[in-house]
Amino acid sequence: MTTLLKINTSLHSDDGQSSRLANRYVERWQAAHPDGQVVVRDLAADPVPHLTAERFQAFLSDPATRTEEQARVVAASDELIAELRAADVVVLGLPMYNFGIPSTLKSWIDHVARAGETFRYTADGPEGLVGDRPVLVFAARGGQYHGTPKDVQSTYIEMVLNFIGIRDIQFIYAEGLNLGDAPRREALDNAFDEIDRLAA
Repeated sequence: MTTLLKINTSLHSDDGQSSRLANRYVERWQAAHPDGQVVVRDLAADPVPHLTAERFQAFLSDPATRTEEQARVVAASDELIAELRAADVVVLGLPMYNFGIPSTLKSWIDHVARAGETFRYTADGPEGLVGDRPVLVFAARGGQYHGTPKDVQSTYIEMVLNFIGIRDIQFIYAEGLNLGDAPRREALDNAFDEIDRLAA
């Protein structure tokens, strides 16, 4: 069975523009893969806690001596990693908040990017352990940033995914959504057309 993991990172869950773009792709993917499974990780409805010193120490702790709380922290991280590993394709809805990624997505990354689990350091440098798979990133933005020095968001997402071993990454942008009705409609129409082509 083919599995798609959809990660919502919008504060508005399914009502965010990035989630709507992602949902359009998922609907068409399901039509093409009627036996496929869709797993949804909604970081607004079920946020991953921000990383703390205590949570980080739980990752470093010896499994034989972990406290109950440390075991719960590690189990929650393991669940996120298992979801990612099990996915044949990943769909990420990505709004831009203050030029960066949502803090909930950063928390997800902090619990997925774990030394010895999803990456390791070698004499030749870091090595990703997740294994490659297609990741489609649906980026919704109020302004125009793609291709400019201000688009640190795309660079960061690509760098993080590369670090854990994922290189098949495609970005679909809907930009200028706050620049007026006409630019917004044009941006969404173009993004929808691209989604339909990708899912065909």
